[in-house]
Amino acid sequence: MKIDELVAVSTSLGGEFKSIEPHLIRLEKHLILRTYLGGYSLSELDTKIWLALKSNRAAVSFIKKGSYINLTRWFTYIEQVHPEIQTEVKAADDARKAKIAAASKAGGSYNLALQDADKGVVCRFLPEPSGYLHIGHAKAALLSDFFGHQAYKGQLRLRLDDTNPSKEKEEYQDAIVEDLALMGIKPDTLTYTSDYFDHLYNTCLGLIKSGNAYADDTDVDTMREERGKGIASKRRERTVEENLAIFDQMKSGTEEGLKNCIRAKISVDNPNKAMRDPVIYRCNTKDPHHRTGTKWKIYPTYDLACPVVDSLEGVTHALRSTEYTDRNPQFQWFLDTLKLRQVHMWDFARMNFIRTFLSKRKLAKLVDTGRVWGWDDPRMPTIRGVRRRGMTIPALRDFILKQGPSRNVVVMDWTSFWAANKKEIDPVAPRHTAVSVKDAVKVTVIGEEAPAEAYTADKPKHPKNLAIGTKKVAFSQELILDQADVKSFKDGEEITLMQWGNAFVRDLPAESADPIPSVTCELNLKGDVRSTNKKVTWLSTQGQNLVKAELWEFDYLITKDKLEEEDELEKFLNPSTATMEEAFCDEGVGSLKKDDIIQLERRGYYRVDQGIDDEWQGKKGRVVLFSIPTGKANK
Repeated sequence: MKIDELVAVSTSLGGEFKSIEPHLIRLEKHLILRTYLGGYSLSELDTKIWLALKSNRAAVSFIKKGSYINLTRWFTYIEQVHPEIQTEVKAADDARKAKIAAASKAGGSYNLALQDADKGVVCRFLPEPSGYLHIGHAKAALLSDFFGHQAYKGQLRLRLDDTNPSKEKEEYQDAIVEDLALMGIKPDTLTYTSDYFDHLYNTCLGLIKSGNAYADDTDVDTMREERGKGIASKRRERTVEENLAIFDQMKSGTEEGLKNCIRAKISVDNPNKAMRDPVIYRCNTKDPHHRTGTKWKIYPTYDLACPVVDSLEGVTHALRSTEYTDRNPQFQWFLDTLKLRQVHMWDFARMNFIRTFLSKRKLAKLVDTGRVWGWDDPRMPTIRGVRRRGMTIPALRDFILKQGPSRNVVVMDWTSFWAANKKEIDPVAPRHTAVSVKDAVKVTVIGEEAPAEAYTADKPKHPKNLAIGTKKVAFSQELILDQADVKSFKDGEEITLMQWGNAFVRDLPAESADPIPSVTCELNLKGDVRSTNKKVTWLSTQGQNLVKAELWEFDYLITKDKLEEEDELEKFLNPSTATMEEAFCDEGVGSLKKDDIIQLERRGYYRVDQGIDDEWQGKKGRVVLFSIPTGKANK
């Protein structure tokens, strides 16, 4: 064998007996009259293949039985003469346990007893490209990535479950791939269920021929009622020949074919309703598939495609949310009936948040009816939505992984979600200043210390993190303050102008003045800033070009903490979910770029959605800032 062939062998030792035996035979022949695989001393290739064999239970079984004399001799020799390899095995196992322990310490328990994990772990993420990924998908993807890549050094496969052309779009499939990349998830492979349409069609044919599936033209409402009551369909005892003929009609999309679906013949009255003859094939002649066009007029359902393709693709452990738990026996029925390779299941609780729904159908309705700006609207619970709201990817990953793979279903408040993000952004968010345009009060600065002319000085962007750099702050005799601050003043009161110093309030209008048009402040820079009760933000109208900004605040989309399946969405939609305030900001805000995150002093954190040169709702020349929740307010 050539070196490249040996390398190929080393990456292929992950299957069952039948799949690895050809590789063992090749190694057996190569090792005739050889002590090492290549050369006359232990090589990287020897180490790699020995470790691959050691971690494969099927391979170890062959070796212990002595089925291959030369391979057994080589394997034993390496183990005895090179004990350092055992150290490498232990180090890898210790590293895996350390990752699991660290993840468990950070939050949820990751100490799962995954079946047959010593044979290798291949996980998969299986989204349907019928919408953008939401935070529930993020949990499934990150957990599969953790177990597939980090905990067990295995694989993660991404498969887009594109079996319903009525809902799916290329736009959604591309967005899913992009969002996973943004979260730092790099699948080892990308496949589509549609890659297996021919195989799935033949699989369904086989089920019909073996008497394990039948064609049914029962209408949807009657079928639902019969399944609920455990009543057999009147079509359940159709002959194999009749079922095959109708399946062919379905494939051709004829009038007769369109009346029918194919159901697996599992049970009529099983207590688990998922086992009551589920539909496994449907007709769809109206919508072309975004990848296969009009080639197919029939499509497999998730219930059939999931176990078949999981087994075919070498998935060893399929993680999915507890809403699918009832389908686990059904999944196993298909594996057993079709005599497919075993795939182990693990269920975890999906993430639920108050006043939030994760139904892609309902989210799509909001988009289609213009209730939100799109799938990336900052009010949407999509990955792009929460990112546009200001959630950072490190905080998102950390928060979700801390939830762990527990099966306990809980409804969480958003406060903990955004509090995790605050810990990420607070140490690095530059500080800036904003004053409301509508409520700005003109302030005249007087006194011996008042500047004769406007000037600028360098000030830290972050008082506790000087590495963030400095910004220009303008000082002059003409300032603006927020109306709410000025209304709280008393004539003669000493206040602190943040980043400047103290001042006495002079010439405050009578209490009846509303709004207050102007006020005078006499500088007292020798005053003790610790002695004042009011520290206020301000902006100089001279010495800088003030920047116009839109400050956006967002609220929940719905008014009910938990939306039930039977609830009508329209009745619980919040009529007002977005408000905007125009503000003046310091000149430094004008240089901010999209996705920058800042803190406006005494207002909160904001993400830059549009820079000053970007167009926003037909306008330019202003910065658009989206308020980032901090965990204090339930928004």
